[in-house]
Amino acid sequence: MNTGEILWQKAHSSTPDDIKNNPALKGLELPRLGQPGRTFVGVLATKTVLIAGEGGVHTNAKGEQVALLRAYDKDTGADIPGEINMPGKETGSPMTYMYNGKQYIVLAVTPPGRSEAEN
Repeated sequence: MNTGEILWQKAHSSTPDDIKNNPALKGLELPRLGQPGRTFVGVLATKTVLIAGEGGVHTNAKGEQVALLRAYDKDTGADIPGEINMPGKETGSPMTYMYNGKQYIVLAVTPPGRSEAEN
């Protein structure tokens, strides 16, 4: 942080449905492009991992509207396998706690089916 050197950067959120399903882009293998606007509220940082939820929703392979909770290797930016489907977009910063030797992550999300205007 003292030098301003960027070690890595990448698009965080999933590609929006209107881009992913655009007929003009049919047949193209697009990388994850991210969502417009506020794509995440906050990041949980540990010694080795960054955890963040998405601030936008997309349609997954099952046809469900979801946002993902993702984890990244802090040194390389590589995705850590095992993203989690959330029922709505992130609305608060993630936090973690231990209980009976098990670690939990808590994250506030928008209720399913709630529109942008209702937030």
